[in-house]
Amino acid sequence: MKFKFESLIIWQKAMDLGEEILLLSKSFPDLEKFNLSSQILRAGDSIALNISEGSILQSAPEFKKFMGYSIRSLAEVITCLHKAKRRNYITDKEFDIHYSFCFNLMNMMIAFRNKIK
Repeated sequence: MKFKFESLIIWQKAMDLGEEILLLSKSFPDLEKFNLSSQILRAGDSIALNISEGSILQSAPEFKKFMGYSIRSLAEVITCLHKAKRRNYITDKEFDIHYSFCFNLMNMMIAFRNKIK
């Protein structure tokens, strides 16, 4: 037995992204502990959290609203990745890998939201 959202590929990928962001943020300097590290972790976790929360709602408009929150959280993660790259906390390769994953997930999430009826 499992919840409906656990079968969603976007939720599964969002869960994976949250764990990857956790590992990545561990390489940030201590001075970012309450700033960029905290922000990227909260935004990364918020993606899957909002997908699951929205999926249990009875109305399509409400689910779409929560998908919007998830998409905006993913945009936050992307911006944090840019900040981390500019501050030389992550390599170009790390940035490219995570950026590509986020780009693909963003497209999947937007397509999914557009199909909610």
